[in-house]
Order: sequence, then structure tokens, then C-alpha cells
Amino acid sequence: MKIVDLTMLLEEDLPSDPPIQIPKIQRRDHKDTAEEMPAFFPGSTVADLPEGEGWAIDFVQMCTHSGTHLDAPWHYFPRQNEDLIPGGEKAWTIDQVPLEWCIGPGVKLDFRDKPDGYKISKKDVQDYLAKINYTIKPGDIVLLNTGADKRWGTKEYLVAGAGMSAEATLWLAEQGVHVVGTDGWSWDVPLPYEGQEFQKTPSTPTACPTPYSTTRWSSASLTDVWAPAKIWPPQSSSSAARVPSLSLALPSKWMAA
Repeated sequence: MKIVDLTMLLEEDLPSDPPIQIPKIQRRDHKDTAEEMPAFFPGSTVADLPEGEGWAIDFVQMCTHSGTHLDAPWHYFPRQNEDLIPGGEKAWTIDQVPLEWCIGPGVKLDFRDKPDGYKISKKDVQDYLAKINYTIKPGDIVLLNTGADKRWGTKEYLVAGAGMSAEATLWLAEQGVHVVGTDGWSWDVPLPYEGQEFQKTPSTPTACPTPYSTTRWSSASLTDVWAPAKIWPPQSSSSAARVPSLSLALPSKWMAA
């Protein structure tokens, strides 16, 4: 079985995230650490090391949303399942997302023809599934291909691609989908577009409009585990989307869906 790694490289100094979220990596090679090695071996000196070389080691400063990642419901709101349980319950943290949700058949929705900021409707999703002659099954992992990945590494990545609407997300959850992924910065339309919409129609802002309205999922942003999954429709190497950056997982509320 061939396993394909869909995850993105963790890179520093790229403007593809808000400044506070950009990873910082300090790389120390064998020469950099040589002077520290003798402390682990009393009585030794750098001259005793093979060719005077120490251990190579990197120090990484990053947030939980760096690179390809999985978002937990806790990221979006402190409670979940409020319409099932009076007062709701504590939102899942990442360690509570069932691992079995993160491995399964992949279904790619290709919306690269939609402009930046376009909000994908339930009808858009249903029409596309009819076009590729596929019916969503419980446990499918839905992968959104917006074309945003082409702008990875640039400031434009933050505003690139279409995004899912709340109604489309809810509909996928009702079909039994627990985990989804995207090649864009967010499953929703890019955040600046959400900000513009808020200015036109002020309402209570949410950390992530689509997820919160669905009791948002634990975005396995995409937990990077589609490697063993089968993808529908079948992909050629030229048509495969390059690495989703984010994935979501729906909380227990939808387990019976």
C-alpha cells in the first residue's frame, strides 16, 4: 500500500499566518552543540567527540494551528451540544476526538472555480456530488479543494479561496461526516471576508462562524491522516490537491447522524 503524505511543511518566516501564529525555528547543527556535550560525559572534552561533533537539534516555537493540524471543538467555544443538553457540555479538547474518525474514505469537493470569499451553499455541495455521482456515507472525510494552496507562502493565502457556509456544514454533519479538511486557511470563507460581512450586518461575532453554528467540529484540520484513505473521485497525480492545511471533526452531537 502506498502512503501519501498530505501534510504541509512546518516553515518559519512565511506570511501565510497572522504574525502571532507564524512558527519560529532555531536550528542548531552538530558544531553548535559540541561545546555543550562534555557536560553529559564528565571528564570529556570536545576533542573526545567523534570529529568534534555534537547532536543536531531544533527548537520550535509554534501554536496549535501551525501547518497542517486538527482543530478541536474547544478551539471554537467552551461548550458544545447546547441544543441537546440543557446548558450544553464542555467542548472536546483535541485528545477527546476519536482517532477512528481521522482515518477513512476521502471525498474531494473541487470548488476551484469559485472566487475568493465565495460562500459554498448546501445546494452547491449537493450539485457537485451529483456531478461526480457520489453519495456521502457516514465516516467519509470531506476534503475541500479551493485552489488556495497555490498561494501558500504569501500574504494572499490568508484571503484565498472559497469557504463553506453553515448550512452546507450542517448538511454534511447530518450525512454522518465527522472530519473535513481544506487547502485554505479556514473551512469558512477567509476571515477578512467574514469581517466585512459583520460590518454590513452586525451580529454577535463568533470565533469561527461556520463551526460554531454547527457546534463546530474538532477540525482534524485534518489531522493529516488521509494517507491511507481512498479518494473519490479517483485522482491523477496532476489533479490531486496539494495538502490540506486544516481539518475539522464534528463533536458527539453528530455521532448518531
